[in-house]
Amino acid sequence: MNYRVAFENERVRVLEYTDSPGHKTTEHSHPDSVMVTVTAFRRGISSEGKSMDVELPAAVARWLPAQHHSGENIGETDTHTFFVELKESTLPTNDEAEYLGPSES
Repeated sequence: MNYRVAFENERVRVLEYTDSPGHKTTEHSHPDSVMVTVTAFRRGISSEGKSMDVELPAAVARWLPAQHHSGENIGETDTHTFFVELKESTLPTNDEAEYLGPSES
């Protein structure tokens, strides 16, 4: 699978990402995001001649500033993660401020 839209509304888009060892992505972009790992994984990330290796455990959340990159699963495990991509940030209206908890939209 690679990328799948798990949820989207006017404020966020949630992408689920999966791949297997050795899989490489092409250059792509992400807006400001929060990444939540489902599995532990190792990746090589590169952009504009710079590269770094990243190793993350399962069940952590990390902030990702907007970026353009390509990546490769350099580990021995599948990658499974979610990206919560932020769209424009707005303050709630008075009507929206009355509601608490999760919503399906």
